[in-house]
Amino acid sequence: MNLLHANDRAGAYPDSWYAATADIAGPRPALDGEVRVDICVVGAGYTGLSAALHLAQRGLSVAILEAQRVGFGASGRNGGQLGSGQRVEQPYLEKMLGRADAAKLWALGQEAKALVKSQIADHAIDCYLRPGVAWTAESAADVDDLRAYADHMGAHYDYPVEVLDEAAFYAVCPSPAYKGGIVDWDAAHLHPLRFALGLAGAAEAAGVTIYEGSAVEDITEGAPSRLRTASGTVTADHVVLACNGYLGGLSQQVAARVMPINNFIAATSPLGPDVARVLAKDIAVSDSRFVVNYFRLSHDNRLLFGGGESYGYRFPTNIAAKVRKPMTQIFPHLAEVPIDYAWGGTLAITMKRLPYLARVAPNILSASGYSGHGVGTATHAGKLMADAIAGDAAGFDTMAAIPTPAFPGGMRMRTPLLALAMTWYSLRDRLGL
Repeated sequence: MNLLHANDRAGAYPDSWYAATADIAGPRPALDGEVRVDICVVGAGYTGLSAALHLAQRGLSVAILEAQRVGFGASGRNGGQLGSGQRVEQPYLEKMLGRADAAKLWALGQEAKALVKSQIADHAIDCYLRPGVAWTAESAADVDDLRAYADHMGAHYDYPVEVLDEAAFYAVCPSPAYKGGIVDWDAAHLHPLRFALGLAGAAEAAGVTIYEGSAVEDITEGAPSRLRTASGTVTADHVVLACNGYLGGLSQQVAARVMPINNFIAATSPLGPDVARVLAKDIAVSDSRFVVNYFRLSHDNRLLFGGGESYGYRFPTNIAAKVRKPMTQIFPHLAEVPIDYAWGGTLAITMKRLPYLARVAPNILSASGYSGHGVGTATHAGKLMADAIAGDAAGFDTMAAIPTPAFPGGMRMRTPLLALAMTWYSLRDRLGL
């Protein structure tokens, strides 16, 4: 199944609140004929746009081939959370890699967060950047774990995390589901599609050419490489694969380690004065469940609530109903609130929930598998690939050294096996285990 077209109209953004509140220009032309550039980037999400921008700023010629529209995929549909560090917590990374290598990944994660903030400032991207991301505790054990994590980050990384007991957290997020939480005030949240469109504008201003409606059908490896679409070819000295969940068969090496999954978000009608019954502060929230719920307020006081991952490739026919179920578990008083927008998106995960950066050929680099941490990590991965192409591969090589096993069962069995595993974890969430 081609995920580029399985759930969406060709050349059209989903009917999301993000698309409804972004300044979307008309479609860019498709590739037509033959083009010769220094670098060809496949995919116009955060990874590809960031790579292209940084390469063009070094004086190189860059073309982006995008199958749909700029920010069409996860970059324009996600929860908008700009987190700290990596997708998994530092104590886990320390056990996995040792303290020294874990510290290197923490530093790279912090670079990623700072890069997003600097790009927004440098290019005057109006994407409603706001500080603060909270993680919640749903049990006494969760409270202890979050407090221990905050203590660990303060002691070993000199990184402050605010700890809130049940009463203090309820004052910020008045849900009966939570027993406390922590707030990372250096993390942030934003309008993801507006950020993607802003990066695209910056890249084009730097000289990048973006071709929309130009799905890559084949890549001929070599020096140079040739990329073929339905109506043209690009010849390039270097290729950047920035497709994430929409990679398809362009690289079997990557596809074995990076799996597409779907996630869903709903936007309520504006809550008006009742907004304080959801969030008293304009922060983003993620809970402690394995199948994560996440939410924040929009700039027009809607609740944007994400939840309900699926591992089949088709979106459900009633996305609003799928999201409303976990939303009302967290906020029972919203059982009847109108949902004005509901949409799905395809992201990608790895076995260890850490990104997969790789050289799939001497002149072809790939980055994907951000596992729900892509706002910062994907943007940074694009820069790391640009740096590597320009001769400074230190950051890229550090990320590429992360062990990334292939999913069991190969391409055919990986999805049903993961679905079974996730059904078990979802049951554990419901039972409070």
